[in-house]
Amino acid sequence: MGTAEWFITRSERGNPAYRQPDWCDGNDVRPLVHGSAYFGRLVAEVRALRPGDHLFFTDWRGDAGELLCPDGPTVGELFCDAARRGVLVKGLVWRSHADRLSYSGTENRLLGEEVRAAGGEVLLDERVRWAGSHHQKLVVLRHPDSPGRDVAFAGGIDLCLSRRDDRTHRGDPQAAPLAAAYGERPPWHDVQLEVRGPAVGLLDAVFRERWEDPHSVDIHNPLAWLRDRLTATDMRADPLPDQPPDPPPAGRATVQVLRTYPALRPGYPFAPHGERSVARGYGKVLRRAQRLVYLEDQYMWSPHIARLLAEALRRNPRLHLMVVVPRHPDVDGRLALPPNKVGRVQAMEVCVRAAPDRVHVYDLENHEGTPIYVHAKVAVVDDTWACAGSANLNRRSWSHDSELSVAVLDDERDKREPPDPGGLGDGARRFARDLRLILLREHLDRRPGEHADLLDPDDAVRAVDAAADALDAWHDGGRVGPRPPGRLRHHRPERMRKRTRLWAVPAYRLVYDPDGRPWRDRLRGRW
Repeated sequence: MGTAEWFITRSERGNPAYRQPDWCDGNDVRPLVHGSAYFGRLVAEVRALRPGDHLFFTDWRGDAGELLCPDGPTVGELFCDAARRGVLVKGLVWRSHADRLSYSGTENRLLGEEVRAAGGEVLLDERVRWAGSHHQKLVVLRHPDSPGRDVAFAGGIDLCLSRRDDRTHRGDPQAAPLAAAYGERPPWHDVQLEVRGPAVGLLDAVFRERWEDPHSVDIHNPLAWLRDRLTATDMRADPLPDQPPDPPPAGRATVQVLRTYPALRPGYPFAPHGERSVARGYGKVLRRAQRLVYLEDQYMWSPHIARLLAEALRRNPRLHLMVVVPRHPDVDGRLALPPNKVGRVQAMEVCVRAAPDRVHVYDLENHEGTPIYVHAKVAVVDDTWACAGSANLNRRSWSHDSELSVAVLDDERDKREPPDPGGLGDGARRFARDLRLILLREHLDRRPGEHADLLDPDDAVRAVDAAADALDAWHDGGRVGPRPPGRLRHHRPERMRKRTRLWAVPAYRLVYDPDGRPWRDRLRGRW
């Protein structure tokens, strides 16, 4: 099995300006499930940084006051302490829309001001399409004098309120507002990857490309530009030191970095016509899928992406699609809710028409019955290829916003039965299979090692369906008797009236799930 059968090649990436390796070997990649696990590791690694080391980060939202551990530090304290002791701290945070629109413009600005006062530098970056966002969630820690200690964190977890939950799913004590169904302290499910080895150099380069973009950070917003000038906000990136050599090998995983950058004017120097390697990476892998596509996704709401899943289901009669999504969108209200729902309804309809008995969609609840908001963006295909990052399965993430995902192809074969689920000679891989099992064991209330009936894809589908059936029946029967184990329930989206669809579908396509591809690619249906 060649790596090029699972990873996109340079020509397939579709971005001639891409200058980094297509992928790199010799990495150690570990999943950090839940914000509490990620934040604990982040605190330990940042506190170990010494003068002259590098701390680079990108984020969609950053809350300076978010506690990373129960007793602290906060995000602001951790990064400011690092800057004050001589660490080079640089950050790129999306400028964001106004707080009155339920966004985080004020919070992102305050984080930047705190870090700047401590000697670091954080830019509010709006080099995106209209109504777009910088959605990458990345922290890169470099030790120029000790490269074996280099580490990067990439995935779906922002450095902000609501993210510090754990496997009990009782929510972050510091909660951001969410739809009423999730309560005052919304339970939150998410995944981040900890990466060591040469791939840290790839992720460092992703940050540096954006940092060194010569275009103004306020390219679309003259009012923001004026405010920044009047308040002496930092609008120009200071030069970075030369990038250190890549760290030495640290493991047996091959890593590919996938990105989304939209087509915009002026274009990014590192992606003049945009880049859609997230979309192309998924597209290539789905054409190879044989037995099981396991997805966890915040949205899974675009019929455009669902068509790729439906084609895979039609092509392979043994293929199952298993998806874990939030029970409700993150917003509610008469005007905001329908456009949030319509995309997922359409996507599910596309997949179910292709294979009604092989599409399995679930949502999660904690043991108190409160829905868990699924913010993770995870995929595992045939227990061989795995991916986690910031990109959701929708058109916005695949073309319109900036995104960053990490695909992993572990060199270590997993010999547990079945050793080659896809039957193509690729073999199950330790990282991919373990990631799927870690997630399913938690969702099913299993202890470590309790997964004999989850290894084979067909067995896993039966076990998960049975658990969801039992929990649904318990609820439907009035919650009488002991609660069955597990947190998975069959996802039952509400049907939408035709009259509502008439206005919700256009709103969804134009505002909620826009297309950032050049017109040439849109007309050809090409990612």
